[in-house]
Amino acid sequence: MKPDLDDLHAFVTVARAGGFREGARLTGGGASSLSEAVRRLEERLGVRLLHRTTRSVAPTEAGQRLLERLSPALTEVEAALQGVADLRDRPAGTLRLNVPASAARLVLPDVVPGFLAAYPDIRLELTVEESFVDVLAAGCDAGIRYEERLEQDMIAVPIGPRRQRFACAASPGYWDQRGRPQHPRDLLAHRCLRGRFPSGAVPAWEFERDGEVVMVEANGPLIFGVNGGVDLAVITAVAGGGVIFLFDDWLRPLIVTGALEAVLIDWQQPFSGPFLYYSGRRLMPPPLRAFVDHVRAHRTD
Repeated sequence: MKPDLDDLHAFVTVARAGGFREGARLTGGGASSLSEAVRRLEERLGVRLLHRTTRSVAPTEAGQRLLERLSPALTEVEAALQGVADLRDRPAGTLRLNVPASAARLVLPDVVPGFLAAYPDIRLELTVEESFVDVLAAGCDAGIRYEERLEQDMIAVPIGPRRQRFACAASPGYWDQRGRPQHPRDLLAHRCLRGRFPSGAVPAWEFERDGEVVMVEANGPLIFGVNGGVDLAVITAVAGGGVIFLFDDWLRPLIVTGALEAVLIDWQQPFSGPFLYYSGRRLMPPPLRAFVDHVRAHRTD
């Protein structure tokens, strides 16, 4: 039977201290427990390790040989354990996040710079994709998604704006030429720029007012991938190429400058903002714990 690591540590402690009482004083334990640990170790090895008298304790020849070999090894073990423990107070390592493009554009710019400045020993690796993924299976520590796409066994922490909405917009010149819609169904006569998810789905545009919900299956000259084609769609809309339906936060700077003009504003109902989600089935890695703490400390509701 292999000796227990705690028993080996007890032997080294007693041999270095020169007695069970002194060893107990140094470790904050009990002399009897140290004595029992050394006795177990001697029985397992089949050799006496310590000479015991009423006044002192000293290693036997076998004990001295063991002590000389164990001391540096246990020192290395203690250093390794302390290095891991230090990560709790000074997190280091890699944090891998899986997020949609909207979060990369609208949420993380307000979070990441301050986080990386506060934790210089952490490296952030970001994967941007729209489909919901098992973050653990994908090799990630956490993800960002919206509430309806979260699994029940995940821990979810609010991140970013708590209320968001979509905006329907085009350039003022486009509206002057084609006419401004008064009802969402009027968009069926317009050149609409639509996004497509990696699954192939091209979602309808959803509008709601006074309990009336309208889903518009718009048509137009451009279908763009929501992973990487959004900027092209926005540029196309600004150039007068059609109508875009996107996060208001994304389009707001262009609406403020007049490059785009939003319509059907009273049909755009707010919805719940995104969540940082991660598994609660394992100990949280120090970089993730630091990120969660940072997000919670800097939340703006």
